[in-house]
Amino acid sequence: MIDQRLQAICDLIQEDVVGRGLRSNTTSNLVTATAGHFQAACRSLAHADNPVLAVVTGFIIPTAEPPRGETDGPLGALFLARALTPLGIRVVLASDLFCVPALRAGLAACGLESAVPVVTLPTRVAGSLDEIMGLTPHARLTHLLALERVGPSHTPASLRAQPGGFAFVEEFLREVPAHHHDRCHTMRGRDITELMSPAHLLFEVATTATPRITTLGIGDGGNEIGMGTIPWDVIRRNIPNGGMIACRVPVDHLIVCGLSNWGAYGLAAGVSCLRGQRLERALFDLERERELLRIMVEQGPLVDGVSGLPTVSVDGLTFERYVEPLRRLGEIV
Repeated sequence: MIDQRLQAICDLIQEDVVGRGLRSNTTSNLVTATAGHFQAACRSLAHADNPVLAVVTGFIIPTAEPPRGETDGPLGALFLARALTPLGIRVVLASDLFCVPALRAGLAACGLESAVPVVTLPTRVAGSLDEIMGLTPHARLTHLLALERVGPSHTPASLRAQPGGFAFVEEFLREVPAHHHDRCHTMRGRDITELMSPAHLLFEVATTATPRITTLGIGDGGNEIGMGTIPWDVIRRNIPNGGMIACRVPVDHLIVCGLSNWGAYGLAAGVSCLRGQRLERALFDLERERELLRIMVEQGPLVDGVSGLPTVSVDGLTFERYVEPLRRLGEIV
């Protein structure tokens, strides 16, 4: 029964609602390459001893005037804090300065400002992840999640490190100019490396921490931290500009979804199912979700990632279409 419920949640959040190309190739695509990862991510967090989750989010939209963070990511991070904190899972949110005010405003609106810390990401990584996230020895980080967080693109070395990647190095060098190697890109191929802190370094540290920190990723376009879990050629053949923008940074469990906020909704729902704990009914109040998004847009400020405008929408979808999976998740869980 639980397996069926998890699969229903996974199917729901993986609809390619904006046509990014998650399944352009019907047999080898971003969804097939990560089969089972959603369930594994849920189980890892649900069954951990004294779980502490740090959520790294925030994606800047350079075409907004002035550049702002987008609505996909922060709203999902807030949902995870609202959903998991009552389940006994400690949550820390982390982002750049362009997104921190929105996260704080959302937490304040939910009465969680004292329970859920917000950390400004450093421009350089020094010390342990526990120190960076402001945790004490009594609350050590167990999981690090990248939620709609851009990461650096591939290099010849990262391709060689992927299983079977050596065969594609020559094609990579022909197709991707050297000045686009190891850079952070928008879906359209714009280099935004200098506008983002190097959050991917946190994930490199996590893999060498003792005890090891489980890394998770949620993304919808191929350019986010975690997409290095998928072979470069798979992203290249499915996503427009995929060969250039594909992120090289892998994670232990990658959740590919139609919108990244949907992945956050699904992760929270899956964890609650596995723990046998009901999520609060207020989480599925669609008007409450609209109000929280409005607050984050106005006080962040945040913008729609497609239009670049400060509207109560996500990736160009009307709020009604965007929030439909949340309504259906309420029925499943």
